[in-house]
This record gives sequence, C-alpha cells and structure tokens, in this order.
Amino acid sequence: MTQQDPSTLPTHPDPGQDPGATAEPSPARAVRLRVPAPLCLVGLFLVVYLIAVCTPFGQRAENALLSGYDAKPAWIYDWSGAVYGSSAMPPLEQTAMPTLLVGIAVIAAVTLVRRCWWQGCAATGIVVVTLGSKELTRMILPRPDLVDAHVSLIEPSFPSGHVAIPAGLALGATLIASPRIRPYATAAGMLWLAVTAGAVQATYHHRPSDVLGSTLLACACYSLATRLLPTADAPGAMRHPRVLPAVALALSAAGALLAGARDDSVTQSLVFAAAAFLCAVLFWFTTARGPAHTTRRTRPKH
Repeated sequence: MTQQDPSTLPTHPDPGQDPGATAEPSPARAVRLRVPAPLCLVGLFLVVYLIAVCTPFGQRAENALLSGYDAKPAWIYDWSGAVYGSSAMPPLEQTAMPTLLVGIAVIAAVTLVRRCWWQGCAATGIVVVTLGSKELTRMILPRPDLVDAHVSLIEPSFPSGHVAIPAGLALGATLIASPRIRPYATAAGMLWLAVTAGAVQATYHHRPSDVLGSTLLACACYSLATRLLPTADAPGAMRHPRVLPAVALALSAAGALLAGARDDSVTQSLVFAAAAFLCAVLFWFTTARGPAHTTRRTRPKH
C-alpha cells in the first residue's frame, strides 16, 4: 500500500458550506480593507493641524519661517502675480478661479469623450469635496494665538486654497485618464503640485502645514472616491515605465526646490522645498496603487 503526501490530499469543505463558492472574508475584514487609507490620511491631516497650529512649538517654528514679510527675494516672485502687469502662474493670485473652471471643463470633456461616467462623476467630486472641505475646515478649525504673534500671522491659513486647486484637479485628471496616459498625468500633476506648494510658501502666502493639509485632504478624497466606484470602473494598480517614478520624483524635487527658493535664507528655502516635495510624494503614493476590493462569492458555470 502506497503512502500519499498529506499536502497533496484534497481538503474537505466545512459542513454546510457551498462547495461552489470561494472563500469570502468576514465583514470585519472587509471593512478593514476598505477604509484604512482615507482614515489614515484624515488622521494625518488632524495630526499636522494639532502639532503645527495648536502648539506653541509648532506656531513658533512656522512663524519663524515667515519672519521676512517680503516676497521679493523668492525666485518665483516674478511669476507669482504680485508684480504689476505680470501674469501669475496658475493657480496663483487672479488665475485661481479661471484655473478651477478650466480644469473642471477639461474633466467634463474627457468624461464625454471616453464615456467614463462613473469616473467623471468621481473626478468632479474629488475637486468639489476637496475645495469644500478646505473651506469648511478653515472655518471650524481655529488658529489660537499661543505665542503673541504679529497680527499678520494669526489669520487662519490652514489649509491652503491655492494648493487645494492643483491637488484636486490633478487627482481628478489622474482618475479619468486612460490606463496608458495615467502614469504621465500623475507625473505632470506631481510637478504642478510641487511647484505651486513651493511658490506659495516662498512668497509668504502659506506655511508648510498649510500645503501639507490641502494635499492630505485631496488625497483622502481621491482614496475615498476610488473605493466608492464600482469594481469595474475603479482604477487598478498603476503600471508605468520603470524609469518614470524616478524621473517624476526628480522633476518634482527640482520644481519644489526652484519654486521654494529664496535669496535671503537657505534654511527657509530647504524647508519650503521639503514640504512641497512631500506633497508630491503623497500624491504619488496615493495614486500608485488601486483600491483593495474584497473577494466576492462566485459559483462555477456548469
């Protein structure tokens, strides 16, 4: 009589289990698979707010970065719209609203051309909810004066509206782009976000926590939208050329450094560039992987 390897023996299903059904995770595990990313991003948003805005240490550290009160030493000053008769880089100064309207129109046009109705609605929702949540959080999250700061430094600025526009629009464009174009749309969005985040810091319009807060809000909206999409319409894990991530991150780092640079302080330039580059990194990791969908019960066809 021959002996058989126990690992090759067929396993017997539990009594009462449908033999034609695949294993389905428990409801508790299904919830864990669907909600962590949005909750983690919102949690990070609150952590940034509590540390940077609600502690004396955070307020002193960020107020010290705005000690000059002069935007002219910023390298990107000529493109900030502050110079008389100059054109601002979108979405700075007066270009903010036109940039938002053109971006929503582009999302609608791509949705019509590709007939990706669910993705188009989700992309528009990302933009609207990002800007809406930015306004709501700015109203309900106070900025207490804990360090007797100058009157110009106690106005609420968390999170940044200028950064919320490119973050929401770029994430929406990434969602509706075709799989072949999506990696390049992501790289372009990263660069735009990094340059905008660096520029608003170098010109003393916003603090590092402001740009990080808006980016975290936009990424949370994107992560939630992809999980609410039907499985067939949700974006999968993004496939891209091998060198693209390195090139995209390098360009974002260069853009953040140039946009955040100032003539009068190396320390400020490096801090502004680091915060702007971190925004680009958050953007990349949010879009790099598709949402985790739970396994559904299936029956074999006879």
